[in-house]
Amino acid sequence: QVQLVESGGGLVQPGGSLRLSCAASGSIFSINTMVWYRQAPGKERELVADITNSGITTYADSVKGRFTISRDNAKNTVYLQMNSLKPEDTAVYYCNAVIRTGPAVTYLKSYWGQGTQVTVSS
Repeated sequence: QVQLVESGGGLVQPGGSLRLSCAASGSIFSINTMVWYRQAPGKERELVADITNSGITTYADSVKGRFTISRDNAKNTVYLQMNSLKPEDTAVYYCNAVIRTGPAVTYLKSYWGQGTQVTVSS
């Protein structure tokens, strides 16, 4: 059984910072790219950032220069450091990863965290 557990969301004022964490646990053979998504009310799900297992990162234009994604492979954890937060960053943030639970490719499966609410408001 594999689970992704997120933490770090909350209420913050514009210009503030939050650090989200998403830890994978269970029987894990390997984790490839880990991804942060977000979805605001009435809007489609949006890719925020992703990071490969070698540390290569990609960011949505809306968060470039403000957000930083990182990972700790020893802890099977991905982080999202969010600085200079804006009200438009308000959303439920989800982490996602394709995780291999065995040596064969047939063990690949996409997993999602439960989501954590980030609210940026004065």
